[in-house]
Amino acid sequence: MSSSDIDDLRTESFDQDRGLDDRTTREILEYMNQHDQGVPRAVAKAIPDIARAVNLIAGRMKQGGRLIYVGAGSSGRLGVLDAAECPPTFGVGYDLVIGIIAGGDEALRRAVEYIEDSQDEGVRDVAHLGITAMDSVVGISASGRTPYVIGALEEAKRRGAATIAVSNNSASKIGSLSDVAIDIDTGPEVLAGSTRLKAGTAQKLVLNMLSTTVMVQLGKVYQNLMVDMRATNGKLVRRAIRIITAACQCSDADATRLFEDSDGDIKAAIVMGLLGLSYNEARQRLSRANGYVRKALESDPGTELK
Repeated sequence: MSSSDIDDLRTESFDQDRGLDDRTTREILEYMNQHDQGVPRAVAKAIPDIARAVNLIAGRMKQGGRLIYVGAGSSGRLGVLDAAECPPTFGVGYDLVIGIIAGGDEALRRAVEYIEDSQDEGVRDVAHLGITAMDSVVGISASGRTPYVIGALEEAKRRGAATIAVSNNSASKIGSLSDVAIDIDTGPEVLAGSTRLKAGTAQKLVLNMLSTTVMVQLGKVYQNLMVDMRATNGKLVRRAIRIITAACQCSDADATRLFEDSDGDIKAAIVMGLLGLSYNEARQRLSRANGYVRKALESDPGTELK
């Protein structure tokens, strides 16, 4: 990226107030908080584009596709974080939502900044995953011009994958390469050029929205409850029982019994509790409803259960 390109980026511009180092601790915090309040408003303007991206991703995932995040530096770490949270939250495999960061796992803890300048590295990482037309690739870049992300998106597009760009500059380069451009203008940073701040916050909000709404569309949520959550420790077992209690409006003791009788299958436990079915009957309903709890609870004019 040339120096003139950098000079044109809103994320690299200087805030009019240059007195950050001349403030008290409290004044710095209040000033940062004031700036941060504009982030959700900027994200709100992009909701139509975020909705288009969700529908594109969910449509492909329903057919067996994957969601892949690609980024460098802070943007890459946010993608890896969101991907890592999907299996415990929604019960999906670690190979269904994947985060790729320029420089690999080493870059999660130590900056490997030079890699982001290589389009070839982005191409290679996408090729290594064997991305196909069933997949969706989300390129994340505050500048919207990171060569690594450009290479990854170009290769994903060449392979027929759905492509989505998340950036913090309007009319971004990665947006022009993608099926959906989510360009969120978060303006100058409090600390000039430090896009881990407002830009990173906006990216985190967008990724939260993308993955959560996609998982709702895939039937991983009933009401506002994490019904495909994996109860892998004491805290999560307790959460699972509370989820069953809330969904079935039953006692804690009844929810515990349902949890145990369903071998920890929260979806089945809810269907069992609300319809008075056995575990096998509940699983049959869920199977016919493609795993959607709400559909499984509706009248079932199909094959008799008994």
